[in-house]
Amino acid sequence: MPPSTAPASAPVSSPDVTALGDARIITAAEFEFRPVAGAGSGARTTVATPVSPAAGATHVTLHVVRIAAGESFTPEHSAAEENTVVVFSGTGTASVGDLNAPVERGSAAYAPTGRALTLTADGRGLTAYVWRTPLAGARVGSDPNLHSSLWDDTTQLRGFGGTGQVDAADRRATMNFVFWPGNGSSRLCLHCGIQQPGETFNVHLHPDSDEAFIAFEGVGQMYLRDRWIDVSAGDVLYASPGVLHGARNPHTGPTARRFVTCGGPSPFDPALYSAAGYSSQVR
Repeated sequence: MPPSTAPASAPVSSPDVTALGDARIITAAEFEFRPVAGAGSGARTTVATPVSPAAGATHVTLHVVRIAAGESFTPEHSAAEENTVVVFSGTGTASVGDLNAPVERGSAAYAPTGRALTLTADGRGLTAYVWRTPLAGARVGSDPNLHSSLWDDTTQLRGFGGTGQVDAADRRATMNFVFWPGNGSSRLCLHCGIQQPGETFNVHLHPDSDEAFIAFEGVGQMYLRDRWIDVSAGDVLYASPGVLHGARNPHTGPTARRFVTCGGPSPFDPALYSAAGYSSQVR
């Protein structure tokens, strides 16, 4: 699996990033891609950073990285923090420490503190969303899952009614827990919300967590603060602690398709696992 160039590290967020405030939806058309710092002459990999502490996020950084064919990408300081990644398009390899796995659209990887994440694109190139956060004193999982998929339905939250500030919809979406305390994630998590036509993942808030999630597939709406906003695949939602948010698929009828979101609160919110009947003890 040798890449054609040395792995590149993500640059520190630029000081000219657009401020997030306490909540913002950043559309894919707004992403500002720049060459990856330190990638070497001739490297073609680029990265955008729609969410970061430099833009006002409390806990989390979110990169969108376009890895050119044969090139590699490693988030800056990866081994000293936690990373999760979802492949948005293309194919290649995700390495967590010395454990490698092939990846394609919908593949996911988790890199705990002490193991660096490296993504390598094959001949088609690869676009991925990468979440980053410091461990910040959380206990490292003893046997974490490192590779998975958004479609892993082993552990789910069904029938979620929100946190009570907004009336709950009756047709409720399902959420897959892809990386969470029950499979070894210490602080970051990765959840996948699957909103079939007419379904809602009800409006809620996290008292102590940033929320950064993306529209992965289809078209739908995200709730932010006090209203529903149209979004499409690739768009990003950021909500600081205490800001209401949610997702729904308002489309129905014979041509309607599912609307898929993914991401999660950082640090993870134990209330979500309690709502599903699971412990939030890190495995």
